[in-house]
Amino acid sequence: FPELLNTSCKKHKRPHSETVILYTLLPSFSLLTVSLNLLVIISISHFRQLHTSTNLLLLSLAVSDFLVGLLVMPFQILLAEPCWLLGDLACILCSFLPFITVPASIVNMVLISVDRYVAVCDPLHYTAKITPKRIRISVLLCWIYSVFYNFLFLFDNLKQPGRYNSCYGECVISVNGAVDLVISFIIPISSIIILYMRVFVVAVSQARSMRSHIAAVKLQRSVTVTVKKSELKAARTLGVVVAVFLMCYCPYYGISLAGYDLMMGSSINIFMFFLVILNSCLNPLIYAFFYPWFRKTVKLIVTLQILQPHSCQANVL
Repeated sequence: FPELLNTSCKKHKRPHSETVILYTLLPSFSLLTVSLNLLVIISISHFRQLHTSTNLLLLSLAVSDFLVGLLVMPFQILLAEPCWLLGDLACILCSFLPFITVPASIVNMVLISVDRYVAVCDPLHYTAKITPKRIRISVLLCWIYSVFYNFLFLFDNLKQPGRYNSCYGECVISVNGAVDLVISFIIPISSIIILYMRVFVVAVSQARSMRSHIAAVKLQRSVTVTVKKSELKAARTLGVVVAVFLMCYCPYYGISLAGYDLMMGSSINIFMFFLVILNSCLNPLIYAFFYPWFRKTVKLIVTLQILQPHSCQANVL
């Protein structure tokens, strides 16, 4: 804003490597994230065999990751610029999007951990406790919570957009870092770790029990063993999803926990943001590696076989 002289923000020249990452790598990841998560959404939504309680949670997570690729990534590229040209209200609205998707992803991870905990630790009552109706209600509450929490979190900024800017052309928002750290990181991450530690202990115990009694298993018990094996495999796969989630999100909140502030547009902030969006891109790749049904559904989608009559009833398991 040259006409504003000393009251305008001061632009700084970005290193060439950062410019390449910002305008080449991030848009590529945005397109890849949207494409891969769209495949997950279509797969679980279209094929009836995949309409299970666990997959409904994966669908909600895929929707969150899809919105990250479609809306959050492009706007974050603009927010990384040294000068903001779209006005104070647009600055708040662009910050609104990631504050919805990130809590939604975290709560979805907690729900997935609870689902696996009940499936492995209390398999006899799993179908009674974890029903599709309860999962749908939980997912709906998850998204309502994310929007409501985000609104409260940015309420002061919405009342008077631009109140925290020190010069024209800045995009600065004020958040209560301590509250966000506790509610969005410490409590849910602690819950996820505790639940999966319990799942791991029970899974190891069940695996040893199955190996020691496999020779004496009768026909009636063989069905139970098969069910246990499938549940343990699902727990292992979703455990990888949770582990990747922790690796991508922990550095950002770890810096906050250490007491450091991240400047918007700084190199470290861009790197932390890259880790977060990398998680949204990696989840579908994990499904492709561990879930044979995802590879089958992708083949049916890419070859347009889902357009055929009764394709939703295809055997993909």
